[in-house]
Amino acid sequence: MVRIGIVGVGFMGMIHFLAARKLKGAQVTAICSRDEKKLAGDWRSIQGNFGPRGEMMDLSSMKKYRSLDDLLADKDIDLVDVCNPTNLHPETAIKALNAGKHVLVEKAIALNPKDADAMLDAAKKAKRLLMVAHVLPFFPEFAFAAQAIRGGEFGKLLGGHFKRIISKPDWSAEIGDVSKTGGPAVDLHIHDTHFIGLVCGVPGSVFSTGVVGTGGAVDHLTTAYLYGANGPAVTCSSGALTMKGRPFVHGYELYLEKATLVYESGTCPLTVLKADGSSEQPKLAGGDEATTAFTSEIQAAVDGVNAGREHDYLSGKLARDALVMCYREIESVKAGKAVVI
Repeated sequence: MVRIGIVGVGFMGMIHFLAARKLKGAQVTAICSRDEKKLAGDWRSIQGNFGPRGEMMDLSSMKKYRSLDDLLADKDIDLVDVCNPTNLHPETAIKALNAGKHVLVEKAIALNPKDADAMLDAAKKAKRLLMVAHVLPFFPEFAFAAQAIRGGEFGKLLGGHFKRIISKPDWSAEIGDVSKTGGPAVDLHIHDTHFIGLVCGVPGSVFSTGVVGTGGAVDHLTTAYLYGANGPAVTCSSGALTMKGRPFVHGYELYLEKATLVYESGTCPLTVLKADGSSEQPKLAGGDEATTAFTSEIQAAVDGVNAGREHDYLSGKLARDALVMCYREIESVKAGKAVVI
């Protein structure tokens, strides 16, 4: 049994807690928060842009810690699930690794690549796993696309476009706070750079255009990922500009040698268009619950602890590369020219 301690009881901490209820061979045994109400089980103040709102929770079986050091001193915890704000990820993860714990840290891995490198170095020295919770490849539509591209069922990926657009969240002022999240071009868009890095690899350079907000954060961008003559022609649009009537949409249109994959949340279910003019909507694994993909993600981390190696979807190195891509895109927006990765 892998015993998990969750650090940070905000929206993502709650989602991880709920998702962990369906794990096999693992369970959450401890939580860490500085908020006395949350430690007492009053999570009614928690809300996000998907999934359930917080409610009164029965935490009678949980160990409750007010400080990270106290949680890390608990010898019964095998995996620390870091769900506190992104600017706190490096310190939290490195302390946990140095304490001999395996770590799953919510995306983004850190706010800057130097801190990400320090986290990777700490994991190597401690001989523990540093896994980064990029959930997108665990969503059924994206899992299908990843398998199709990497497995070669429909031939080589020739080109495609990804989309991730939200309205500015009224439930959180922090998404535009560069000091805490990096702004939408990091906190939101890193889902895309991670997935693109996973299925296409890191490009040689990027060219981005975008909208810079009043606080200096890039609120929206469209990027061309430049792989050279033999690489796919891939682009992505991501940002927080849409009106509240359409609070969230993501999807893709991918052109492979033998098929086109089309998906857009809320409007177009995953559809495979074939060369003979026919089409099909594949039956996808996974349920409709908001936490299903997160259960799969955390299960992959648990399986990694048991196997002694990380799932490649949770790779710390890939998460670090995704962060670098975001910052190169931000640089390109502000410079008005292509930037080498």
